[in-house]
Amino acid sequence: TPAASRRCQRSRLWPMGPSVLPAWLQPRYRKNVYLFIYYLIQFCGHSWILANMTVRFFSFGKDSMADTFYAIGLVMRVCQSISLLELLHIYIGIESNQLFPRFLQLTERVIILFGVITSQEEVQEKCVVCVLFILWNLLDMVRYTYSMLSVIGTSYAALTWLSQTLWMPIYPLCVLAEAFTIYQSLPYFESFGTNSTVLPFDLSTCFPYVLKLYLMMLFIGNAKMFLIKCKKLCLKVFHSPIHLLHVLNTGHTTRPTTRPDI
Repeated sequence: TPAASRRCQRSRLWPMGPSVLPAWLQPRYRKNVYLFIYYLIQFCGHSWILANMTVRFFSFGKDSMADTFYAIGLVMRVCQSISLLELLHIYIGIESNQLFPRFLQLTERVIILFGVITSQEEVQEKCVVCVLFILWNLLDMVRYTYSMLSVIGTSYAALTWLSQTLWMPIYPLCVLAEAFTIYQSLPYFESFGTNSTVLPFDLSTCFPYVLKLYLMMLFIGNAKMFLIKCKKLCLKVFHSPIHLLHVLNTGHTTRPTTRPDI
């Protein structure tokens, strides 16, 4: 009968039952393939940017800093635009990062890259833009390399250590470079009126004042995020606050066998 023939075909396709799918059809496999491709694209983009900037610096010296944005600006904007997908990844649960800190970091980069650097040609020639791009790409190259290898179950001790510690010196330098970029852009925004809106009543929006307000929030927000990340890293390394207190008191990294009296 037709029903029997269909059952026979299904048994040939799935010998262990229709609920057991091949590996390439399982949702987890498709998710890992998608994440691997995404991380690979980001790694290739950021590694190309960093390699391009390095070759140009050794070829032309300090003169290469003036036209860094013209050489790699398009690829940088594409990579940062694609990185907005990470908010969707976290929201639907295919990445385990926290949504709000990642949202703040991406918003910060979008404002600096598109709102400040791209919209003001005079700022694009500043050396601080080259320094900022180097710092961004160092962090992203390590992060995407570590994430890409983690998806396929590969880990290296040196890369793991680098991904957990590199952000400590680089993150404050990124904040300083971003703040200095905003500071250098203020005279141009004030003189040219870029991104400012003039209305016929007393509600006109002046973009330099918005940047000054954002500059203050930049230090406060990033200082808090830096402390939160340091606390999480300490708890991850020392397993618990009790273990951390034991290390601080005794200097030994072994976990205490009994709960200390606090």
